[in-house]
Amino acid sequence: MTEKRLSFSPNHDEAARQAFVGALKGYANIVVHKQLEAIYDGEIAPKFEAEHQRAPAARDDISDAVEGLPLYKYWGLLTYHSQDMLFDSVGSTVQRTKAKEEATARDLTTSSEKLGALHLDDAMTPSKPITDIEIHRQPGGYIRAENDDDLDAARLYAGTIEIYRNAKAMGDGSKAGSDSIGLFTSDVFRKHYPNKQPRRILDLGCGTGEQTIGFKRRFPEADVHGIDASAPFVRYAHAWAESEGEPITFHHMNAQETSFPDEHFDLIVSHILFHETSHKILPQIMAEAHRLLAPGGVMLNLDVPYQPEATPLLKQVTNHWQVRHNGEPFWTGFIQTDLKEKLVQSGFDREKVLYAYEGLGPTAAYLIFGGEK
Repeated sequence: MTEKRLSFSPNHDEAARQAFVGALKGYANIVVHKQLEAIYDGEIAPKFEAEHQRAPAARDDISDAVEGLPLYKYWGLLTYHSQDMLFDSVGSTVQRTKAKEEATARDLTTSSEKLGALHLDDAMTPSKPITDIEIHRQPGGYIRAENDDDLDAARLYAGTIEIYRNAKAMGDGSKAGSDSIGLFTSDVFRKHYPNKQPRRILDLGCGTGEQTIGFKRRFPEADVHGIDASAPFVRYAHAWAESEGEPITFHHMNAQETSFPDEHFDLIVSHILFHETSHKILPQIMAEAHRLLAPGGVMLNLDVPYQPEATPLLKQVTNHWQVRHNGEPFWTGFIQTDLKEKLVQSGFDREKVLYAYEGLGPTAAYLIFGGEK
């Protein structure tokens, strides 16, 4: 196997800028947000209770009062501009190393010694929102590419996601290229289904492939596949897996309409996919997963843990700001969806639906949902 490796390697100044942006986002998400919580607990909630003779019960009860706070506007300003700064700082590394990394990716994926495979579909049309929304406000979105070698969109995502995740206290301190979420989701699967050993695994919305590699590492004997609607993402995922020495097959597909045969997979996984899709497509993906699962197979999804039953009202208000201003168009809709009922409607037995919260590291937690066929 070739010794060539892909990497995300900021130089000194780029690394310093990226660390600053991560700290600034963490300051907004944690420090300033805690100050907002103090105002809410000390002023807004008591005032509402005195006026209405009950405690606030829904986001709309407090939205106007919170959004009128100067500190809320300051928090929003920091959050919005730090997102621009994030893509700016990581983009510098992407552009500086563009020629070298794209040449390495080309060498890895055309080598006679390659381990995995890539299946592209030029006729496939990605569905919304990926076609017309800059998710997370990533410049140009996820499908932008000038040619088949252009990996800018994928590398920009891969370079920013761990900074973004850690700054929201949703990570474990990992750097770009980490497979920690894939490993974590695999361990959650083992915890809830200790007697199952999947032979074929499908990663829905695999993105840039780092977490797909985590599933392969946890289940090295399994035949692992990843699909994504972004051609640049799966091209990069293929190159990254080759660079890491992991034999994985990647496909350019929409998750709600794949070309795999019935009952083909023992485990179907996703991470942070469902909160990025619409009400129309979400049940279609679940139904497609149910079709693809072998009897006794499991669908297991990891996503944001901001459901109303688990999230303070103030956090619900600031999360809804993300929907309106920060490239999270379906966030509120997702967290208000009865996922257990959607799974049942998609064919899963109600008694075999899984819905739980699982912790990653000392502070982060994720919603885990799915079911056994």
